[in-house]
Order: sequence, then structure tokens, then C-alpha cells
Amino acid sequence: MSDAAPATPVPPVKTLPDAQTVTSVRHWTDRLFSFRCTRPQSLRFRSGEFVMIGLLDERGKPLLRAYSIASPSWDDELEFYSIKVPDGPLTSRLQHIEPGDQIILRPKPVGTLVHDALLPGKRVWFLATGTGIAPFASLMRDSETYEKYEQVVMMHTCRTVDELAYGRELIESLREDPLIGEMVEGKLLYYPTTTREDFHHQGRITDNLTSGKVFADLGIAPMDPQHDRAMVCGSLAFNHDVKAVLEGFGLSEGANSEPREYVVEKAFVGEGI
Repeated sequence: MSDAAPATPVPPVKTLPDAQTVTSVRHWTDRLFSFRCTRPQSLRFRSGEFVMIGLLDERGKPLLRAYSIASPSWDDELEFYSIKVPDGPLTSRLQHIEPGDQIILRPKPVGTLVHDALLPGKRVWFLATGTGIAPFASLMRDSETYEKYEQVVMMHTCRTVDELAYGRELIESLREDPLIGEMVEGKLLYYPTTTREDFHHQGRITDNLTSGKVFADLGIAPMDPQHDRAMVCGSLAFNHDVKAVLEGFGLSEGANSEPREYVVEKAFVGEGI
């Protein structure tokens, strides 16, 4: 007899106009999963943007949270990457979805992690912790990223090695991608680190930037505001700390309405979902 708590059923949402069908689900660890769903024919978005997705709550009301779209803008389906929170209002149920289930998707994409929010530069840094890699999974699969920049650096930090699996597998697949494989080769630098488990690269993104370790390890020049651009996605504390580091290098924060040297995603889905 199992002591495991029974899975919370996923309420059907077929009657809602914004319902989309789940096409695949993959559980990466006991805390992380990704899934794909159908894409509304009318949905247009820029790689790096987010939408509101969710399920019905116990009262039959939509329970929605902001999720970055992990698939690129040209994909026929939509991909999302999520943390599992046992007591989270949404993910306690969302983590049990299966192919064929329905989710709610509000097709109004927004966000600051888009190319238009940055001034032209030569090198772009994608800085993420945990599931904050999702918008960069979209941007790294978009040819525009490699057309705009001579070099792309993906820094991703997780607690343990297994939590890096989603990003690692994605980046390995890019080099074989028939659309952008040749563009990625020689341009994309991947720098994964852990904070709670031994790994060939360790430490927080902020520490590896301020100490200069990442520049030495990758054999590249330090950041400078003339050539470097950056995008940041993580917890509020992470975003705050990274902003201070970037500004220490002379970069200033931009937005869709006022492009500058770096941007921060303010709608990241964190531990409370």
C-alpha cells in the first residue's frame, strides 16, 4: 500500500474559449517538468515573451500565472518549463497534466526579454536560475539571436546537476538543428553552474561575474557597456543582485519603450505557484 498522496485531478476546461490541448509532458526531476500544447492560430509573439496559462480552481474559476514561452516564435506548438510546488495553487495540479488534457491559455504575449528592448551590441548574455531559462530556450532557438550578435553566452545556475538537464539537452540539440545549427556553431557559449552539488563549474552567477571567473573559464573579455548586452530571469532576489553587478560593469537597464544595455523579466514564475 502506497503512502504517496493521490494526484490532484486536473479539471477539464474544454468549454472555455482559451483552452489548448496538451500534446506532450516530460518530467525532468521531482521538482521540474516541461510540456507542450497546441498553439492558437491567431497567436503571434516575439521569442522571449510570456503568456498567462493555467487551470480551473476548485470553484471552476480560472487560476492563471505568467509563464515564459520556451519555444521559439516560429514553432507550431507552445512549450513551457515549470517548477513543481507541492502546495502551490496552480502547479500542485498542473504537474499532473497528461497529453490530451486541456489548459487555459490567454493569447496576449508580453515581456521585456526581447531583442527590441536592447540597443545593438556584439555579445549578449542570457543570465538565468532554475526555470528562468525558459525565455532563453525560446531566444536560443531563434535565428534572429545569431543574426544580431557575434556571441551568445548562456549562464544557467541550479542547485544540483540534474536540474541543469533541460538546458543542457536543449543546447546540445541546437548544434544538430537543421534551421540554426550552422549559426549556433562557434557563437553560443554555455556556462552551467551548481550551488549545492559538485560540478565542473560551481557558484552563483553574480560571484562568477564579479570575480571574473566566467571570463577566464570561457577565454573571453570582461563585460563592457559598448559591446555587451544582457537579459536576466530569476527570482526577485536574483534579479536585484544581478542588476547591481551589471550596473557595476557600466550597463544600464532598458525596456521596450527605451532600449538600453540590459533588461530584466519581472513576471518570472517562482516558488509560490
